[in-house]
Amino acid sequence: MRKVVFYGAVSLDGYLADQNNSLTWLFETDTGGETTYENFIKSVDSVIMGRVTYQEVLKLLKAEPLYPDQEVFVFTRDQNTAFKDVQTIHENPVTFINKLKASAGKSIWIVGGGNLLKPLVEANLIDEWWIQITPVLLGKGKRLFEEGDYLDRLELVDTTSFGQFVELHYKKMD
Repeated sequence: MRKVVFYGAVSLDGYLADQNNSLTWLFETDTGGETTYENFIKSVDSVIMGRVTYQEVLKLLKAEPLYPDQEVFVFTRDQNTAFKDVQTIHENPVTFINKLKASAGKSIWIVGGGNLLKPLVEANLIDEWWIQITPVLLGKGKRLFEEGDYLDRLELVDTTSFGQFVELHYKKMD
């Protein structure tokens, strides 16, 4: 069975994006020239993201292809929305990811955001977490963890520092 993993950065006060859904603050943070992303992306062949995250990433990438070596699924509640170059999904994320998890392949990467992540956390579907903390306080915006019906204890696997980031790697406890 495939693993479902979250890999992403948050502000020190726990936000994935600012109040305008922008990620500019993240890309303005110095990585020191290296990250764990290059190794991480090799372990993934499916990328899952919400519509707002997808649209914000597209703005930042401009004409660059989005994860060209992975299959990309974008969730949206709007039945009339479809995106080119990715698969647009309109179904329940827990049901969809359980089906995907049962298929052959590498890890499934949950990119964000909080609305998509909440039902997955409540269903205990995330096997591992890579959370990069940035030394930025946003004050408000889109939280990584929304209030929900969950209580999970995780096991610390590793910590890594690069540039201004500290990365925490956790996995589900057996």
